[in-house]
Amino acid sequence: MEHARFWEGADGGKVRCILCPHRCLIADGRVGICGVRKNYGGTLITLVWGRSIAANVDPIEKKPLFHFYPGSKAFSIATVGCNFQCAFCQNSDISQYPRETGRVTGDEFPPADVVASAVRTGCRSISYTYTEPTVYLEYALDTAVLAKGQGLFNTMISNGYTSVDVIAHELRGVIDAVNIDLKAFTESFYKKLCSARLAPVLEAIQAYHDAGIWIEVTTLVIPGENDSDTELRDIASFIASVDRDIPWHISRYYPRYHYETAPPTPVSTLERAREIGLSEGLHFVYTGNVMGHEGEHTYCPGCGRPIIARRGFTIEKNAMKGGACGYCSHTIPGRFS
Repeated sequence: MEHARFWEGADGGKVRCILCPHRCLIADGRVGICGVRKNYGGTLITLVWGRSIAANVDPIEKKPLFHFYPGSKAFSIATVGCNFQCAFCQNSDISQYPRETGRVTGDEFPPADVVASAVRTGCRSISYTYTEPTVYLEYALDTAVLAKGQGLFNTMISNGYTSVDVIAHELRGVIDAVNIDLKAFTESFYKKLCSARLAPVLEAIQAYHDAGIWIEVTTLVIPGENDSDTELRDIASFIASVDRDIPWHISRYYPRYHYETAPPTPVSTLERAREIGLSEGLHFVYTGNVMGHEGEHTYCPGCGRPIIARRGFTIEKNAMKGGACGYCSHTIPGRFS
């Protein structure tokens, strides 16, 4: 057992977890919504520190992060647990494991070993991903600090349900990039399908931006749920209000977990969403889970030419020069070699 951070004592031996916007009030012997943070005799402990359920070498494009050292490799880890209960979860077998089994599992993989594995496999970064890294943040931060010492970068793939104070004071200067799922733009969607709220996610996106952490945003477009022109325009408009240079990834939905009401997202819907994003002033809008589509490529906002051509997670062409377009020298926002 490892003592957790980000909590405070409460009456009657309870503890208040302040790591995420749920702010769970946890009685002795019980766990929070995530299933991996437990009140143990009036002290909050994390049940997943150093216990990895997945560890893989991924292309950074898989996260997806398209403007963060394209073509590099990310050593990716996760633990079980999540602070969302998405009906359409793509990784439900590990994210919902504690909730569905009442148990926590994972292989012993302490931070020093994670960093050593990343160095040995030639990765440029470590990615905290697959499930929600907020719920294992102590493990992620301890690993990230060691990674920095070895010249590695750190990225998080997150649902954005992290307290803004934690982002501002703990993640600033340690986490280099984040991809945030902005799943919809209505409170009703978040309540019905995720058991969460929209407003804290919007606040987190702004907080990450204010902290100087590179941001990309992903929306899984589900037919009949979040695919109307109005909702897609609201999402794009919000992202643009934070920063028009934030890349927006529009991903194709496939039926998973407890939600099979909708069919796979038509490619035409992704194309319509991309057009909406560009019309709202976003400079970079990408289509995901569709191989061989023009929406996979990065186009220069200055000259309009494709400067990074992709097919799936593979880069087929890179016409960047440093952080600029190799054709017109227009600066391309992001983190590049």
